[in-house]
Amino acid sequence: MTRLQRWLIAALTAALLLGSAVAQDPEPVRGGTVTVAISADPPGWDPTLSTSQEIARVTYGNVYEGLVRFDRNGAIVPALATAWQVSSDGLAWTFTLREGVRFHDGSAFTTDDVLAKFERARDPDSGHVNTGYYAPVVNVRAPDARTIVFELDTPSRSLLYNLARPDAIVYPRALAETQRSQPVGTGPFVFARYVEGSEVRLERFDGYWNPELPYLDGATFRIIGDANARVAALQAGDVDYVGAAIPPEQVRLLQANPALKIASGTATAEITVAMNNARAPFDDPRVRQAITHAIDKDVIVEGAFFGLGTVIGTHMSPSEAYYVDLSDTYPYDPERARALLAEAGHADGLAFDFELPEPYAIERRTGEIIAQQLREVGIDVNLSVVEWGTWIQRIFLAADYDMTIIGHSEPRDINIYANPDYYYQYDNPGVAELLAQAEAAPTAEAETAAYQEIARVIAEDAVNVWVFSPANTVAVRADLYGFWVDQPTPALDLTRVYRAP
Repeated sequence: MTRLQRWLIAALTAALLLGSAVAQDPEPVRGGTVTVAISADPPGWDPTLSTSQEIARVTYGNVYEGLVRFDRNGAIVPALATAWQVSSDGLAWTFTLREGVRFHDGSAFTTDDVLAKFERARDPDSGHVNTGYYAPVVNVRAPDARTIVFELDTPSRSLLYNLARPDAIVYPRALAETQRSQPVGTGPFVFARYVEGSEVRLERFDGYWNPELPYLDGATFRIIGDANARVAALQAGDVDYVGAAIPPEQVRLLQANPALKIASGTATAEITVAMNNARAPFDDPRVRQAITHAIDKDVIVEGAFFGLGTVIGTHMSPSEAYYVDLSDTYPYDPERARALLAEAGHADGLAFDFELPEPYAIERRTGEIIAQQLREVGIDVNLSVVEWGTWIQRIFLAADYDMTIIGHSEPRDINIYANPDYYYQYDNPGVAELLAQAEAAPTAEAETAAYQEIARVIAEDAVNVWVFSPANTVAVRADLYGFWVDQPTPALDLTRVYRAP
């Protein structure tokens, strides 16, 4: 049985179990609060300034909304826009805005807010993340008070998808400078209080455009960096909901607790060992290939994570439509790893720093195993743990590192390999050409083919080591309903969550 077959069987089983649970869910009940555990403090709360998944987990769908959004199944559905259409030549996208929407500060949502947002999103000097997503957009205009038109110079198949991402949210034009510390959106919850290192408090927004939502009066997101401590808090009743990063060895323990419900779904994360391609020795592809050959991914997934994941060989997770299994591009082969190191001039060994991000248990455990496997082929790894803020500033933003590891959770983000300034420091103009082909593809099949070719190119170049895509395990109190099981984007969306006896 192949890895993909095993994954499909597991996903089908989870879907069947979830389907029967959903069929028996009681009617939604209004009122009450929940306490949700998250892993770390993010670098501010503005998702347009950082791709930190912790920002999205708290704010996506809860505090902020964009023109469109992902639902729990990954479909793109209306949010601040109620409808959209694309011209026959693909060069104009027209969105009809929802009426009667207000921001949390009481101001009205208008076309001016949308225009200001996308003027900034298209400005590479604005600090807005992912400005490249809007490169085909040459103009955004509002022909009337309820219409926004995106004018493109070339068709963009991914524009709608990019408008559903966490960084595509809209906030008041007048409050753009304060979003990092005091988010103001149009979502069903108001960002009420943040105690650094401790908790975030959201409260129901009584002026939400859908008067039937949310069901809850509020929610508290507790910041608990240690994964085992999150589970202990859930077991003790101090936390109601853990939606990510549950240690796999704890899953059976949680399943035995009658006060809890456990569900397993899909996610878009790729646990990625990043190598600084611009820094020796990683500027030599033979070294990168040797490192990949030295890592036994099956041992990591089956032994350390109890099979709760799928081994991968490129920057794609099996939950994505263009997934292709390239896990055997450089299979586990320690002898070949040693030979490649010798060819690269490192027959007597190699040494470098391997830095693990402090709050993430999956990455730290994986990194520790990998360090031992690398030592077995003559690579002396100086292993250290880096505080999350330092990891963001020095490693992610300044690309000052040798090797590190992180889970890349943002969906459909293979485009990062076309950016030579990204922290991988990988420079291959051919990837940008393939991305352009994907954007201008006349059919979905042609688009998929272009993305899969990018996947093959970066796999063959051994840019990084893509270890596995973890399953998304969710644990909640037994009286909690309406939570997401799958993670089409990093989010702990509470819009339809409720408590019922």
